[in-house]
Amino acid sequence: MQSLFITATGTNVGKTHTTLQLIQGFAKRGFKVGVYKPIETGVASFAQDATALLDACKKVNPQFKDFSTKDITAYTFSLPAAPFCADVEQSINIQHIIDTYNSLCKACDILLVEGAGGLMVPLTQDFLMIDLAQKLQTKVLLVTPSRLGCINDTLLSMEALRTRDIPFDWCVNLFEEKEQFKEVTRPFYDTRFPHWWSVDEGLQRFISSYGL
Repeated sequence: MQSLFITATGTNVGKTHTTLQLIQGFAKRGFKVGVYKPIETGVASFAQDATALLDACKKVNPQFKDFSTKDITAYTFSLPAAPFCADVEQSINIQHIIDTYNSLCKACDILLVEGAGGLMVPLTQDFLMIDLAQKLQTKVLLVTPSRLGCINDTLLSMEALRTRDIPFDWCVNLFEEKEQFKEVTRPFYDTRFPHWWSVDEGLQRFISSYGL
C-alpha cells in the first residue's frame, strides 16, 4: 500500500479538485483507491470536501461503499479556520489521526490524503500540517495557484518541504487569472522549472510515473 499527501500553498487553491482527478486516474490504471481527509473545518451541516471525495471513491473501490464521511475524517469542526483555532475544545489527538490513516490503508492500494489549508497550518499548538505529512512518511503533491503572487507562495512551500527532506512533486492549478498567468508568472516557471506541469495537462503523466 502506498499513499500520497495532497497539499497546497493555502486554502481554496484546488486540493479537492486535484484529488478527485487523482481518484479517477489511479482507478483507471486498475488500483483500488482510498481517500482520507484528516481534518475538515467549516463544516456546518455536512463535510463538503469529504463528501465529494467519498462519493468519487465509492464508485471505484467497493471496500469504501459502506463508509460514511465520519469514517474518512478524523475530525470536523464548524468554524472555517485553521484546525487549532477551529478546535475550540482542543480535542485533536495526533495519534487518532494516524490510527485512522492506518485503518484506511487496509482498504486500498493507494490512499490519497488531502490536507487542510497549506503546509504551515497548525493542527495543535506545536504540530503543523507539514508535520503530519512527515509523520506519515508519504510523498507529497503540492498544488499551487495561478494568481498573482503565486511564485512567492510556491517557492516558500517548496523550501519548507526541502527543509524537512520530504519528497514531493508540484503542479499548478490554472483556474484564477489564467490569461495574466502567461505573462506575470509563467516566464519564471519556464526558466526555473522547465518541466513544470498543470493539473489539467500533466496529472495523467504524474499518475503513470508514480511507481505503483
